[in-house]
Amino acid sequence: MSMHRLFAEQLRCATDATGQVDLVKLGEFVSAAYEASDRDRRRMTDARTQTHDQAEEDLLRTREFLDTIVENIPIAVFAKRAKDSRYILLNRAGEHYYGLPREQMLGRTPEEIFPADVARMVKEQDRRVVATGMPMFLEEHLLEVGIKGHDRVVNSRKMLITDGAGDPQYLVGIIEDVTERITTQERISHLAQHDALTDLPNRSAFNAALSERLERAQEASANFAVLSLDLDRFKEVNDVFGHPVGDMLMRAAAERLAAEADGAFVARIGGDEFMVLMPDDVCREAVLALGERLVEAIGNELEVDDYLSHVGLSVGIALYPDDGVDAATLLANADSALYRAKREGRGTVRFFEFEMDRELRDRRLLLHDLRQAVEQNQLLVYFQPQARMDGEIIGFEALLRWNHPTRGFVPPDQFIPMAEENGLIIQIGEWVLREACREAASWPRPLQVAVNLSPVQFQAGDLERSIHQILLETGLAPTRLEVEITEGVLIGDFTRALNLLRRLKALGIRIAMDDFGTGYSSLSYLQSFPFDKIKIDRSFISDLEATPQSAEIVRAVLSLAHALHIPVVAEGVETEAQRAFLAREACEEMQGYLIGRPEPIERYLELIGITVERRRYA
Repeated sequence: MSMHRLFAEQLRCATDATGQVDLVKLGEFVSAAYEASDRDRRRMTDARTQTHDQAEEDLLRTREFLDTIVENIPIAVFAKRAKDSRYILLNRAGEHYYGLPREQMLGRTPEEIFPADVARMVKEQDRRVVATGMPMFLEEHLLEVGIKGHDRVVNSRKMLITDGAGDPQYLVGIIEDVTERITTQERISHLAQHDALTDLPNRSAFNAALSERLERAQEASANFAVLSLDLDRFKEVNDVFGHPVGDMLMRAAAERLAAEADGAFVARIGGDEFMVLMPDDVCREAVLALGERLVEAIGNELEVDDYLSHVGLSVGIALYPDDGVDAATLLANADSALYRAKREGRGTVRFFEFEMDRELRDRRLLLHDLRQAVEQNQLLVYFQPQARMDGEIIGFEALLRWNHPTRGFVPPDQFIPMAEENGLIIQIGEWVLREACREAASWPRPLQVAVNLSPVQFQAGDLERSIHQILLETGLAPTRLEVEITEGVLIGDFTRALNLLRRLKALGIRIAMDDFGTGYSSLSYLQSFPFDKIKIDRSFISDLEATPQSAEIVRAVLSLAHALHIPVVAEGVETEAQRAFLAREACEEMQGYLIGRPEPIERYLELIGITVERRRYA
């Protein structure tokens, strides 16, 4: 309400009905109005005062909060006066970096704190920032001063603060220690390019080095060599002594290879495989000398944690540009040469030859065809009779055969090792076992059926459950099934294999030791497990008439088996003279061409108790 309207209202209220003004009442009204106005003015003044105080208090709290943040932030923060670089602020992290309490730095210039050379550098940086007004950023540089010295890597930033007129006032800077981050990044980068076990360059690093070498060799028309290396018998170390010892042995082997490589690039590309890149312009003789030196170095005994191991090394060599002008071809041809070295006795060095390439391609094609044969059910099970020495048939051995659509029958010693290397033997072995049991269950005569089991089948999968399930599916009595194993089954995890054999035997299944006498520890296995049968390897039987040593070995095996009350089956019996010798030495059973060749079961219908007519119309 305006002052005029307020006075008019007060005057109206102080006038009586006759129009006379009551001055006393009017005075009271005016006095009351002034008092109310004073109260409002005081209230407004108090409010403004309170708001100002609150603002001051909020500002103080904000400053304290910011001071707390600056003090406790884990990055060094400092401030200086722009005109003389005198320190006016340093937080706790800054004290830690410089190794000085702030009392010894605040109010002082760099010349009063740091060595002369460092002080000159700091002042020059400050002068540059003040002169240009541009911030200064230094990334990942070594810390020049402070308690941590030159072993710390830091990021530093420094900027100029001006007043309202644009004049320089302060220099504010931060120092961030990134040593751990850089170290971690370097470690990650190292791990990405190096093998974790041996610390040699890994496959990725080797591929990069090979690409670089190819590019350089192409530009300079130079040659170089690629060596593919593989440790021999290393798997046996893991199987017998365990992976911790295997790891120590691998590290020891890697150290020897690196030491003997004479500066060549050595990489571990996985498992027990290594690759070596030799320098440019090396002659064939020098490459061969290096390969032989590496073979000799690994061939010597490796003593690891009181274990002596006789591992070996095979080497395959490919030369640029004679054996390939690109990485893929060079590596494939070095692997071909390595495969030949291992196949020809191991512990040798082989250069790539073009017939090796054809051989490797043929092997890969055969593996492809074998996979198809498994998928399309093209494999066959043949049966070879087993008999007592008087000719009485007591059973059959189930044997895997592969009739290739274009190659004809592929020898088992060609495709079975291939199936074992690639894990196909697990699927194939289960199929053979099922087919043999299904066939035997249909025979009127309760003859035995023997099936070979691969060591790979023992190492992978639940073999006991699989055999049990097959017996239930086919209805074959467990006592009619005989599984044949070689000592390779026991060389790996001996305790596990032995327990599995005992569980199979508990089902009623018979266990035979195949190829007896060809290994180096068969006698200890006979002591550990009660085999139901021993099979003398055919190599001893075939030489019975030619070499007296074979006859003595057969006599010794028979004598040992008789002492242990274990029946013996002689494999590979082909002549009457061999049969007669075995009969004189009291061999119980025989198997071989003299009794019958491996054939489809249809060739032996009468032996299993089925007439041709019955089989045809059954």
